[in-house]
Amino acid sequence: MADSVVSGPAATSTQPTPSPLGAVSKGYRRYALTLLLIIYTLNFLDRQVINILAEPIKRDLGLADWQLGMMTGLAFAVFYTILGIPIARYAERANRPLIIAGSVAAWSAFTMVCGAAQNFWQLVLARVGVGIGEAGCSPPAHSLITDYVPKENRASAIAFYSIGTPLGALLGMAMGGIVADHYGWRAAFLVAGAPGIIMALVAAFTLVEPRKKLVAEMAARAATQISTKAALAVLMGKKTFWLVAFAASIKAFVGYGHAPFTASFFFRNHTQEIADLAANFGLKSGGFLGLALGLIAGTAGVFGAWLGGVLADKLGAKDLRAYVIVPAFASLITIPVYIFGVMVDSAAAAIVILAVPAVLGTLWYGPVYATAQSIVEPHMRATASAVLLFIINLVGLGLGPVAVGVLSDVLAGPVGLGEAEGVRWALIISTLFGLIAFVLFWQARKTIREEMVG
Repeated sequence: MADSVVSGPAATSTQPTPSPLGAVSKGYRRYALTLLLIIYTLNFLDRQVINILAEPIKRDLGLADWQLGMMTGLAFAVFYTILGIPIARYAERANRPLIIAGSVAAWSAFTMVCGAAQNFWQLVLARVGVGIGEAGCSPPAHSLITDYVPKENRASAIAFYSIGTPLGALLGMAMGGIVADHYGWRAAFLVAGAPGIIMALVAAFTLVEPRKKLVAEMAARAATQISTKAALAVLMGKKTFWLVAFAASIKAFVGYGHAPFTASFFFRNHTQEIADLAANFGLKSGGFLGLALGLIAGTAGVFGAWLGGVLADKLGAKDLRAYVIVPAFASLITIPVYIFGVMVDSAAAAIVILAVPAVLGTLWYGPVYATAQSIVEPHMRATASAVLLFIINLVGLGLGPVAVGVLSDVLAGPVGLGEAEGVRWALIISTLFGLIAFVLFWQARKTIREEMVG
């Protein structure tokens, strides 16, 4: 084991702890996973609704593309990543459902505050608040799911939860575009945030903390609690964890970088065709594009997240390397398909073609998050998830939108391509980073079988 070299408190991490699966019934397990999926869907709806609203916000507040990138990515990511680890350490011993419920209430309230922003900096601060709230969602949720389900279904269960990413993006794009067309972008934030307040109450009163039902489990975990420093020392010995974490962060860099500018790409490069297509459906351009991108890319993303988990569990039962080989090949194939999609002359064709990268771009969710949960002992799972999310969101969400926005501004202005071609080539250049993700996932296959612990 890679963590066998760790001395002192970390050495206790190799001691087995009892499984809490007996604390909940199979039927309740299905209910809890569904509820967590709904919560994570709202998480991403509130996080991503701003992407379809980027163009009207830009016009209303007079912003540049780099400012769009900052408010959609960096402003959210900074506190989201910083607070994720201490919240996760608290979740190792505290009531995880209550942590999740409090987080849902916080980010939902701040999403509604976004609708009241009068300038760029007010919107940035509101987005910081959304990030603070969302920091308490996935680390305890991943840990809770791992306690709810048996090991052989872990990737599928976490992939099911991760479907909230494309599903939330789907609903955010569709709802945001339609509401903004009829009532303005401010109303879209209010509609996006309101359901979370209700779901926070549902989570607080109906989600079960398995530790409370297992006295032996509580005692075992208390006995094996280690410091943050010791926990990080264990992770430092896991080469697979770092390869997978940085591979996923590159995937997130590309995905988050594209998200705020995909609608802008279509508005700038296919203006008339989008307007004509919208008119055929009795919609305005924003509502049509949000609905089209949401349904096509979102549905494809849901399928990709589900497929990634199923493939990882089925193939991983025979060879654990499947957990990294599946996302490796998906990363490679995505690149030429995406470039072709943004180069075609037809907006309708582009939307359909981009559904393929949407499938391939979410295949990594289940395998990556399941690997992070399986590479450490139970009392470190929330921490492993938080460190993983810290890296993914700092690199992906923090830098991706800003980098693509800056690149778009540079290509449009100093280079002289203009806004339409500037955003197109910014998307193409950033897509090529997927080659790095492929290499990192491929390297992880050399160590994953030796470093999995349960």
